Amino acid sequence: MNEAEVLVIGSGAAGLSCALRLAKAGHHVTVVSKTSLQSGSTLWAQGGISAVLDAEDSTENHVQDTLIAGAGLCSEAAVRFTVEGGPDGIEWLLEQGVAFTEEDGEQRGTRLHLTREGGHSHRRVVHAADATGRAVETTLAALAAAHPAIRIREFCSAVDLIVDRRAPPGSNRVLGAYLYDIPSGRVSACAAKAVVLASGGANQVYLYSSNPHGASGDGIAMAWRAGCRVANMEFMQFHPTTLFHRETRNFLISEALRGEGAVLRLVNPDGSAGERFMPRFDPRAELAPRDIVARAIDFEMKRLGLRHVYLDITHKPASFIQHHFPSIHAHCLSLGLDICKQPIPVVPSAHFTCGGVLTDLSAQTDVDGLYAIGEVACTGLHGANRLASNSLLECLVFGKAAAEDLIAKLPDREMPTELRPWDESRVTDSDEDVVVSHNWLELRTFMWDYVGIVRTTKRLQRALHRVQLLKAEIDEYYGNYRINANLLELRNLVRCADLIIRSALERRESRGLHYTLDYPETLAEAAPTVLPGRS
Repeated sequence: MNEAEVLVIGSGAAGLSCALRLAKAGHHVTVVSKTSLQSGSTLWAQGGISAVLDAEDSTENHVQDTLIAGAGLCSEAAVRFTVEGGPDGIEWLLEQGVAFTEEDGEQRGTRLHLTREGGHSHRRVVHAADATGRAVETTLAALAAAHPAIRIREFCSAVDLIVDRRAPPGSNRVLGAYLYDIPSGRVSACAAKAVVLASGGANQVYLYSSNPHGASGDGIAMAWRAGCRVANMEFMQFHPTTLFHRETRNFLISEALRGEGAVLRLVNPDGSAGERFMPRFDPRAELAPRDIVARAIDFEMKRLGLRHVYLDITHKPASFIQHHFPSIHAHCLSLGLDICKQPIPVVPSAHFTCGGVLTDLSAQTDVDGLYAIGEVACTGLHGANRLASNSLLECLVFGKAAAEDLIAKLPDREMPTELRPWDESRVTDSDEDVVVSHNWLELRTFMWDYVGIVRTTKRLQRALHRVQLLKAEIDEYYGNYRINANLLELRNLVRCADLIIRSALERRESRGLHYTLDYPETLAEAAPTVLPGRS
């Protein structure tokens, strides 16, 4: 049996920041990553991290912007807690060596460059050109890999949490997790004093996603199976602008382009860029919150039968575009698209899971010793819609909160003993792997068609019927054959799809990211959708 004082599942900004803080305090941490250490959603985050650093801005401004974007469903306590922790989070990253973009001219070396994104009333987005996530992830991963108190397990998937269900109701304790070593195909039990879920969201449940890999809802599904409540799963954020190109489906076109003046245009019959349309939908135009922009694009594409719309920044100088968006410019250029001269074809795609495992402000879940941080968690920060660049901020603030709570409690926690070993005595090797790939495609297709940007009760009921059939098939398959990485992800995505659909059916109104034609009005009082975990 393996042991870890603290087992961190996930190696993005949330997991690594928590692990580094724990290691600095003298605790031993094992970090589990499904692929290489430098992977996951953080690596692909382009825009930046929101934090109040300008004298013309204020904490109250950031709080109000977040509450407005969240459409009445945010926890104000969680919002204030997160926003107030922003400057400290940026300072901590600077201390770790993250190289953020600085102001030009006389301010260079003394002041960070701040950009503005949709829903923000001020410039407050700290960034590293247009590859902020990569700068954060590579820096933290290098520090974690070099730290003697941190053990890295790459190409390793968590199968399920191990929970002591003999405890009194409501006080179950996590004992560790079963871990699947992908290269060897072996499963082993890993005991831990505490487990931190930092495994990201569930947007791979949709056919089109801004995440190339990961985001398969592993932590949400495992926590639900362990007895944790999940909340607000109906609020899946669709990023308005993902590159539409036959050679790439997942490349995100950062919201920062719109923050710097890019406009959305229709497509003329001859394929050229047409009229600008966002001012017809919202006075904030391209700087409206993401749910409004994504719905507007979806509406125009369906109204006109378009395969995409255009995002146009060609009116800006080429030197400006290349300086502020070097990664986007280079990637598009490699595909034969010069964004300095040509508008960018874009479509919405599933981007961020606003709901997740319910936690308090210390990142604790319903299960003793189990923490959830980052996109896997529902802290109350995002409500019905996430404000741009609040995601990495949440990772940093709650990574620190979890670490501080653990540092206080770990001395009094004992290492579990005698965990039940993984049992493969009644399973065989599968000769029907095609079932997994077929079910994966079916799931993602009907979720895109029936549980997407615009919903109806009839579509949701169809999706629920299909997901129930898939769950039965996958559970039968899981119970009879040896597991593999694809099966584990599919099992978790089907569970998350079920949670999303059931949550959407419970919400009989349109609010934030959840828009249904059957209930287009917003109710006077906002209430979270909370689903109990499996008992």
